[in-house]
Amino acid sequence: MPHKHKFYKQAKKLEKKYFQTTQIPLVTVSGTYHEDLKGLHKFPEDDLRRDLVFSRAHYSMTIAQAMTIWQDKIDPKKAWILDPTNFVSVEAWSGVMLTEQIGRLVARFSALKLLKNLVDRFGRRKLPILASITPPLLDFTRNIEKPLLSFHVAAGNILLKRGKTVVQVITDPHVRDEYIANSENPGAYFCVFDKATKEEFVRKAYKMDKRVDETGIDKRVIVTGPPIDPRILDAAEHKQAWSPEAGRPLRVCLATGGLGTNKEEIESILKQLLPELAKPKPKFQLIIYAGTHYDIKNMVIQIARKCGCLYREISAHDPAKFEVGAKIKLHLEPTKKITTPLSIIYHPQIIDANELLIRHGFPWADGFITKPSGDMAYDAVASGAFLLTLSEWGEWENNIRAKFKAHGVAQVTEIDKIVEQLEKIMRKNSHGAWATEAIHKTKKIEREDPWFRNGTKNILKTFREIAKNKK
Repeated sequence: MPHKHKFYKQAKKLEKKYFQTTQIPLVTVSGTYHEDLKGLHKFPEDDLRRDLVFSRAHYSMTIAQAMTIWQDKIDPKKAWILDPTNFVSVEAWSGVMLTEQIGRLVARFSALKLLKNLVDRFGRRKLPILASITPPLLDFTRNIEKPLLSFHVAAGNILLKRGKTVVQVITDPHVRDEYIANSENPGAYFCVFDKATKEEFVRKAYKMDKRVDETGIDKRVIVTGPPIDPRILDAAEHKQAWSPEAGRPLRVCLATGGLGTNKEEIESILKQLLPELAKPKPKFQLIIYAGTHYDIKNMVIQIARKCGCLYREISAHDPAKFEVGAKIKLHLEPTKKITTPLSIIYHPQIIDANELLIRHGFPWADGFITKPSGDMAYDAVASGAFLLTLSEWGEWENNIRAKFKAHGVAQVTEIDKIVEQLEKIMRKNSHGAWATEAIHKTKKIEREDPWFRNGTKNILKTFREIAKNKK
């Protein structure tokens, strides 16, 4: 518990000052980053202390937006991020821990998926974390009159009920009822991935008996596109597509989510793939994104050792190095040559784990095996990689899987036949190998979806227009 640490208290004062005076205040709920918070203000930090993480998406999308606003350096005058989870009181901390423990447990065992579905349907508004984050969220925003840019529906709804103007980014091409709850509020604006999501929003608002026409809901739902980190978009510009003539293995990134989702499927895939990687001149190279999950990292190492597969860990000390005023590189240097057949990206802190993935995963991978989420799937395809999808974590992910299958860049992963599936997509046919064709198609998606690569720019433009009209 860092709440009594003098550096933490000093960092909190600075965080509050920056957030209340910044031009664009961004709000999310993704987990804690206490140590990086101290490092951000140049105080000593413990790089080994584990974060509590609920979601990579709600962090990665928020930092993607901040990067677009900052451009060349971390500037609190331009934009600042608040995750109230970092400032929950000692007395309310048990609610945060309980929420993460429930999420991690359900995420790891498919037999508990029914419990997760019930929570999605009936219990999201009653999760203990909501009561925990409300006091610090209200404390930080009390004196803010300008609009706030929200990347989490719970935070957005809390603020709307307190009379704030909120630009709410809907973080999947799917509209949960929670987004509709305060849609009649004239201070509520919504940024969505595509036209279909806007149509779904308006349709659901009518169904939920909201005064759509009287309150102008349709005009306050703006199609912007998904918030993708500009560094990931840059990676696609410099990536050379794999082909059967490339003379190198197919590079695949196998990724879990913020709570350690799809662990059982990942284990099954590893038990088939790693023996192949242990052979001389393997056809594939693999990076595992274990995120902040030591148990997944340990599982990978155990399977690798058992089958004699060489591996390396990608876990640099404080890879983010985020500090106020620090320069930002939106163009990342190409990843150094990875010679081992297996690499593992792991860090106990979400900011650093995400930075490692951006620096080593997206610029390197020809393809991703991951669940079809609003963050990882979109990021993967935007980086110029094909997508093999793991089991969906919610109905919204069905939409994402269907979208990318329609674009010709995704297939459903054949969990029990992954080696055969990879060999098949590498095999040349009359049109070329599917893997090669899919990689080329990722760079043409904007022909069918003009918002795909412009989400953060459009969100910024939308926010500025709303802020200007509110003056």
